[in-house]
This record gives sequence, structure tokens and C-alpha cells, in this order.
Amino acid sequence: METRVPTSLLSPFALALPAGRPRPEARYRDRVRRASRRWLGVALLALLAGCSSQAPQPGFEQPPASVKQQLVTLMPAGTQDRDGWATDITAAFAAQNLPATRENLCATLAVIGQESTFDADPQVPHLARIAREEIERRAEALHVPGFLLAAGLKLTSPTGETYAERLDRVRSERQLSELYEDFISMAPLGQELFGGLNPVHTGGPMQVSVAFAEAHAAGYPYPIDDSIRHEVFTRRGGVYFGIAHLLGYPAHYTDLRYRFADYNAGWYASRNAAFQAAVSQLSGIPLALDGDLIIPGSRQAGQTELAVRTLKGRLGMDDGEIRDALEKEDSLDFERTALYEKVRSLAEQQEGQPTPYARLPGIKLESPKITRNLTTAWFAKRVEARWQQCMRR
Repeated sequence: METRVPTSLLSPFALALPAGRPRPEARYRDRVRRASRRWLGVALLALLAGCSSQAPQPGFEQPPASVKQQLVTLMPAGTQDRDGWATDITAAFAAQNLPATRENLCATLAVIGQESTFDADPQVPHLARIAREEIERRAEALHVPGFLLAAGLKLTSPTGETYAERLDRVRSERQLSELYEDFISMAPLGQELFGGLNPVHTGGPMQVSVAFAEAHAAGYPYPIDDSIRHEVFTRRGGVYFGIAHLLGYPAHYTDLRYRFADYNAGWYASRNAAFQAAVSQLSGIPLALDGDLIIPGSRQAGQTELAVRTLKGRLGMDDGEIRDALEKEDSLDFERTALYEKVRSLAEQQEGQPTPYARLPGIKLESPKITRNLTTAWFAKRVEARWQQCMRR
């Protein structure tokens, strides 16, 4: 079964799959046809700016000082170092040439509030225990004797403490990531347990994926402290890449919940989930509405692709053409394929009503940190509630 690994809430032991994969799309806007309606059109564009295309629009430019002042007033009561947060957020919007609308600023603040409650290096309850259990689990899976693991953890790390001492006092993912970096370099045990890969995949105040940040490092406006990974765990870096993940791709969404869901489940997950729902309606085959149209990194056909193949007679397409279209799941180009257009058209004919462009993906969030039954839809709605609170401030 195809299962999309959510972008956030999975650290410190998220699966090593690319989170927040680049999925660029574009926003089409109807041209205002009558001069008498020009100002209404401008007002509507301003209202929808936070939910649609994030490309800079005429009239949205604000002086950085004005953006910063607005951010200070929009932050939740009790936020520490409001000026510092506002500075880093303002710089991120300016560096990425994103429209600093009230909607977009509140969307950013809502995600920060949900992911870290405005803590640049958020602490994770019971992280030391979770980390130790993960190390022991990996050791057992690799048949590493317990005495050998214990001996390795008693070795002195580059900080002068033993690895066990550092492990016992880790409270944040930044600390854990740094510990793993040192531990991995300890050959051969560290290499055997983690294969040279740091298992902490997300972090910082917006819980952004390290892989996403590394893929979008071009244009990063600050000196890099050793690595992009290290930058993710700083406030300035975490905010910069988090905003890129949240707003750095245009979308047709008219409801911010879908953008928030994409932040958790990956770019375009909400649009692709709606496509999967249409395929399921047409084929009668139940599908996991997770937003993954193909199995990442594999030529093997997954559930969605197999279901689409049952429709190829009605679509007038062969398996190769279907595969070529589905491989465009990460871009706006998918919406321009014959497959996308025909599936939506057939679904509309069958249901007798327009097919939704997006729907919240049905993904259960799983991680050692999560003890409740949480989903991507839960995440999106929680962030939306924070966004609404911000808009009312």
C-alpha cells in the first residue's frame, strides 16, 4: 500500500524518505474584464493571495520595517523575543520574494505555533528515552551484542562527555542530531547502526525536513554554519526553509487547510488525494487517499496506478501513457496531462457535479513521539484554528 510519510511530527526517527518534495505549480487568475469591476478584482486577489499563487503580485510589496511591525502585533501573547522572530520571518519573506500578506504572515505564525510554540530549539518530552530505545532497537535488529553497544556508549565523545552521558541529557532534536553526528563518526559501531545517515530528519521551530532544506538551499541568505542541517536547527534557518515549504510553491487551493495539509504530508498531497478519490469513484476500487500517485523511487505499479489502468479503455490511454502522466505528480504539469483532465471529466459526468480540486489526505501520523491517534487532517485543522486566531488579532 502506498503511504506518504508526513513531513512533520515524525522526527526524531522519520523514515528516510524525501519530505516536502518539490512540487511547483502555478496559479491562474481570471482577467478582470470590465473597468467598473477592476477594484473588486484587486480586492479578491488580495484576499486569496495567501491561499493561491505565492508569486509576487503588484501592490503586495511592503517595506520590511512595515512587515516586521505587523508581525510583532500578530504574534501570540507571551511570545519571547518577538523582535527577533519578526526579523527572521521578514528576512525569509524578502529573500524568497514572497508576498507578505496578512494571510501569509498568519499562516507562517500558525505553523510555528503548532510545531514549536515559538521555541527556536523545542524540547521533546522523553526524548532521551526515545533515542535510547531507538538505538537499542537498531542494535537488536543488526544483532549487535548488548555489551558492545554499552561499551560504545561509554566511550568519550568529542565534547569530553561519554555518549551515554550526552544521550541521557538530550532534550531537543538539535542536541540529538549533533550527538548522532558524533556517534556515526565513531567507527565501526556508529556506522553499523546508522549507515552514515543521521536518523533525525526534521527539526527547528517549523519542524522542516532536512532533505527539503538541502534541496532548496540555493539562495539561502545567511552564511552556512558547517552544513544546511545545522542551519535547519537555528531559528533563522528553520524559519527560512519552513516558509519555503509552506508558501514557496504556487497552488490553486482556495482554502488554506489544504496548504497546511501539504505542509504535513508533502507538496500537492491534497490535490493528488482528490484525484485518487475520483479514480476510486470511477473504478470502484478503494484507495488510500494519501496523495502518492506512484511508489516513490520504484517502477512497480502501486494501488493508484493499478486502479487507473482499469480505466484505460475509457481513458483511451495505455499503461505507458498513464505512467508518464502519474510521474508528473510533483508538478503543475500533472494538471495539464490528458490523464488528469479525463479522470476529472469522467468523474464529473458520473457524479453529475464538479469534482473537488483538493481534499485532506487520509494519513495517520506515526512516530515514537506520537502517543495519540493523529492524522494529517487533524494537523491541518489545528493549524487553521491558529491561523484564524491570528487573523482576528
